[in-house]
Amino acid sequence: MAKRALITGITGQDGSYLAEHLLSLGYQVWGLTRGQANPHKMRVQKLASELSFVDGDLMDQGSLVSAVDRVQPDEVYNLGAISFVAMSWQQAELVTEVNAVGVLRMLEAIRMVSGLTTSRQAADGQIRFYQASSSEMFGKVTESPQNEQTVLHPRSPYGVSKAYGHLMTRNYRESYGMFGVSGILFNHESPRRGPEFVTRKISLAVAQIKLGLQKELRLGNLDAVRDWGFAGDYVRAMRLMLAQDEPVDHVVGTGRVHSVRDAVRIAFECVGLNWEDHVVVDPALVRPAEVELLCADSTRARENLGWEPSIDFPELMQMMVESDLRRAGRERDYAEVLSAGSW
Repeated sequence: MAKRALITGITGQDGSYLAEHLLSLGYQVWGLTRGQANPHKMRVQKLASELSFVDGDLMDQGSLVSAVDRVQPDEVYNLGAISFVAMSWQQAELVTEVNAVGVLRMLEAIRMVSGLTTSRQAADGQIRFYQASSSEMFGKVTESPQNEQTVLHPRSPYGVSKAYGHLMTRNYRESYGMFGVSGILFNHESPRRGPEFVTRKISLAVAQIKLGLQKELRLGNLDAVRDWGFAGDYVRAMRLMLAQDEPVDHVVGTGRVHSVRDAVRIAFECVGLNWEDHVVVDPALVRPAEVELLCADSTRARENLGWEPSIDFPELMQMMVESDLRRAGRERDYAEVLSAGSW
């Protein structure tokens, strides 16, 4: 019988890649969505038409209990979150409700549907839970690269909210014997990344500038350094974590770092332009408390899961730039057709 997976955040970058991956392995995949009018629901359905959907909200305990009870999943992947770090300073309470308390609500829903009250009740066949933790939890790092034992020192409300969910997942594992794991994922990007994130902001601007539709790209701290990988690679690690005999947290990243300046340079080189002719540093875009360097030590994931990234950072940026060039070109051509009255 096919395994059943329930994914929160199904309409986001990671959710769509994970859904495709699980479907390719023969899973029945359900996505948790808020209401029938979700504008992103049709987009993910086009990518994976075999998906099923169930209503639910990470801010509503009852809806999560109902969703888990209806789907009866073998695995739950909690990817739903407000994931734009910069926004977390403006809406710290909302980010906390969704990213932190939302994890607790989902853990409680699983516990209630499973009937767990003590760790002695855990048994084979229980619902397995994956929590999307984040490298932003490390924040002001005490060592580099960062591994599963590195001290957490988040530097944003987003990082704090993720630390709460991470530690709560560990607590339910230790308190109830729940098969709950956290994937501490470092930055992972793709052509499906939201336009507010810096790599996609760069690739979109490069495409627009190359086609003469935009003149400059405004960015904040060009010296921030990150470990960037391809989202399609990282969702493979999520599934592998839930396929292990024992629940163990894993850091997932490439172990290679690049600055925002590197990302800009690589992206502009993809279209034969000099980035310094087009990039403007805007102090208003600098975070109140910056995380300067994040680099993953994924030794455990490589040894325990057999996981390896398949795409390096220059390839990733080229993929994103080429995708946005195609999209921008189609939009420009369509606009020209409309303006000419040829339709």
